[in-house]
Amino acid sequence: MPAIKFVNDAENLDKTVVAANGTNVRIKAVENGIDIYKFMGKLTNCGGIGQCGTCVIEVVEGMESLSPRTAFEERKLKNKPANYRLACQSLANGPGDIEVQTKPDEKAKAKAKAAQQKAAKAGKLA
Repeated sequence: MPAIKFVNDAENLDKTVVAANGTNVRIKAVENGIDIYKFMGKLTNCGGIGQCGTCVIEVVEGMESLSPRTAFEERKLKNKPANYRLACQSLANGPGDIEVQTKPDEKAKAKAKAAQQKAAKAGKLA
């Protein structure tokens, strides 16, 4: 049985739960009181039936222990990194553990990446 570790540095979240094979990641989060929605997602989510695209998570580790992306995910997440998933469409079905970042912050990651590139460029020029 895989363990799913939910993390979010901004919210000081670091919680691991045990999941049976075939467990839906969104349901497991809700059952354990883990908030996976950003503000608007709290107001507009579809309740996990795969229609809204608001339960975005970032798979940090264990992508191979999740079901493949669905056609709906491919459409909704086409401009997102390959390790982004919709929690309601993700099933834990592998022997390995899974770590997911709830409410991934793309703007902060883009800023950090730009800063790293700028520092690397400055290091090459020096």
